[in-house]
Amino acid sequence: MKIRCLLVDDEPIARQILERYCALLPEMEVVASCSNALEAKRVIQSRTIDLIFLDINMPVLDGLSFMKTLTKPPMVIFTTAYKEFAHEAFDLAACDYLLKPFSLERFIVAVDKVQEKWGVREKVGEEVATESYSFLKSEGKIYKINFNEVYFAEADGNNVKIVTNDSVIRPVITLTTLEDILPKPIFIRLHRSFIINKDKITHIEGNRVFMNAIEIPIGANYREHFFRELGIR
Repeated sequence: MKIRCLLVDDEPIARQILERYCALLPEMEVVASCSNALEAKRVIQSRTIDLIFLDINMPVLDGLSFMKTLTKPPMVIFTTAYKEFAHEAFDLAACDYLLKPFSLERFIVAVDKVQEKWGVREKVGEEVATESYSFLKSEGKIYKINFNEVYFAEADGNNVKIVTNDSVIRPVITLTTLEDILPKPIFIRLHRSFIINKDKITHIEGNRVFMNAIEIPIGANYREHFFRELGIR
């Protein structure tokens, strides 16, 4: 299956370079090419997009702000001429960060990272429905994570903190990748930095979810989807 790509950059030449690079890789399919974030948002709402090549410095709405508006963002590779945005980009679980001008070799390295993550998603689609656990590596050990024991997972840079009934595990994995591993009927993302186990909810008060003594914020961009998934109107 091809990786369906969306190119977003206000510079036509930059989009042309990305199109040319993508055309060299048979696994890549460019679905659309946009000059601004608002146009890209309309594409995402109407088409299935697996990966965005996203410029950061754009007028009206920059790439980082655009990603924060998406409740279920596709994988993203940020492209920019400004290296100072790298930290925030990886906080948003970016697959990679391409500093312009980038070579074909560097582009291929970024795509390889996407394919590795894509492989996790494909495996999840086949297996997660029948599995009640997963194995994750953390600090030189491999832990068996029983899904029904997990309270929540919290983003910690490019890692996550998984809090269970009796332990805290910190695997080297992004929150977005973990979201693909966790079974959707049980877990839900309610904040850019948090995924929770719906079975552990004791009550909701304002913009906070409580799981006994644990308190998790509901992000403004996730609130509508969160309550809809819980069947709350």
